[in-house]
This record gives sequence, structure tokens and C-alpha cells, in this order.
Amino acid sequence: MDVWRDIQPDAFWQLAREGKLEPDQIIDVREPEEWDYYHLEGSTLLPLSSFMDTWTQVPADKTVYVICAHGVRSQAVCRFLSEKGYGGLANVVGGMAAVSLHDGFRYD
Repeated sequence: MDVWRDIQPDAFWQLAREGKLEPDQIIDVREPEEWDYYHLEGSTLLPLSSFMDTWTQVPADKTVYVICAHGVRSQAVCRFLSEKGYGGLANVVGGMAAVSLHDGFRYD
């Protein structure tokens, strides 16, 4: 059974901008080049390409918001983590492409 929810980019953006999220609650699973192009201040980079080696760094005791470029890789990570027993997961719908628009940045 999948134990995660989708969160819309505007709701996620509001939580992040209001300082309601701790740095380890935002897990960015894009690759380093994508991270360098644009990322959210205070987020944690755990690239999908090495996620099998780093997934245990994801906190299991709080809600974690997983984000990628468009929401596909983050959904796969949410599925993987839920299979490992994690709860309180949120997939950011539309990924960084949708969230960055709230910052006035067009993510291509």
C-alpha cells in the first residue's frame, strides 16, 4: 500500500516560504546539474542516481516533501520509501518546474 500524498506546488511553496519546513524535510532527487541550475534554499539533495546508497538519510519521523523536475522521479521515490515503511511522505506535483514559477523563475 502506498503511503504518500500529493501536494500542489502552491501549497508546498507557501509552507516553504513561511518557514514551516526544516531543511531535512525537503528532499530534492534531481541530479547535481539540475540542482546547480535552480534549487530551493534549505533543501537536501539526494540524487535519484545514488538514492539506493543515501535513502537512509531521509528522516522517518516527520513529513518529508520529495521534489524533482516534474514530479515523476519524486513519485517513484515516494513509492520506494513507502515500501520501506516510511509514512508522512508528500510528492510535490509538477516538481521544480511548477514550484519555481512562484519564485519568478522559469525552469526549462
